[in-house]
Amino acid sequence: MNTSALIRPAWTPATIALMVIGFMVFWPLGFAMLAYIIWGDRLDGFKRDVNRATDGIFAGCRRGSDKAARWGHGSARTGNVAFDDWREKELERLAEERRKLDEMLSEFDEYARELRRAKDQDEFNRFMANRNKSTAPAKTGSAETAKPATPKRKGPNLLDD
Repeated sequence: MNTSALIRPAWTPATIALMVIGFMVFWPLGFAMLAYIIWGDRLDGFKRDVNRATDGIFAGCRRGSDKAARWGHGSARTGNVAFDDWREKELERLAEERRKLDEMLSEFDEYARELRRAKDQDEFNRFMANRNKSTAPAKTGSAETAKPATPKRKGPNLLDD
């Protein structure tokens, strides 16, 4: 088998021609070819790392499915009828406890949401009351309490008067 490929990550006439054609057809293709020429020799290590990470992820999924089957979420039976019956009852009891806890959680979330709504309503009412106080027109009962208007000054210097 020939170990020297025509298109390999190096500055060969074929890769240069493909890069130029790539730039002429659609510029991202030219950049992709340039990146392959420059960093293509690192692709083997990158591919190896990606494969290793993917294998680790899917191995975790397999372990999770094995645990699910072992804890009665699958069709795995032990062959011991008494143990299987006990396990079924315990799993049903735990499912009922889970349902009760979920109901309590939803009730608490509703309670907390109602408290936040009441607090927000109270803050909004206070804001509106303060706003109405500050925008209400001032009532002048007598001319003595009203401030006299200051005369407009002429000139840029205040000491000219």
